[in-house]
Amino acid sequence: MSKPSSTSYPTYFQKYIDLVLEEDLTLAFRHQSLVLTKFLYSINEEKSTHTYAPGKWTIKELIQHMIDTERIFAYRALCFARKDTNSMPGFDENEYASNSNANLRHWKDLADEFLIVRKSTEILFHSFTEEVLSNSGTANNNPATVASMGFTAIGHVYHHMNVLKERYL
Repeated sequence: MSKPSSTSYPTYFQKYIDLVLEEDLTLAFRHQSLVLTKFLYSINEEKSTHTYAPGKWTIKELIQHMIDTERIFAYRALCFARKDTNSMPGFDENEYASNSNANLRHWKDLADEFLIVRKSTEILFHSFTEEVLSNSGTANNNPATVASMGFTAIGHVYHHMNVLKERYL
């Protein structure tokens, strides 16, 4: 499960994939899981409603965005893995966030949910063979491979963890 070639995903995914230091997808998931668990549980309920500027998402909304995006990337990977020829739609992250009701939820519930969703994603990718990881499909009018969806999911989490550290915490 090697890092994908830059020709196997949309250019806007590059910023996420560059954040993944590991060349092996299984190892990358394993390393991030340890960091992610510690990071999420270091945030408390009081901190979780913080926003760094007017009109920006709260930490809860940002984590809900990460959960939603993780599910979307996993679904796309599953469709590509199963050779679904339908083009997967894009999504409006701001519309998702404004309709998530994340701020009504308890922080621990969001953290727990994200870790469960991540574990499910990790197991899904572990089930793919090298051949399946090279399968491709189209999402948001852009071609991508199964492997690129996995590395993008990991990089997306690192990206938002960095945003949280730099702007929120």
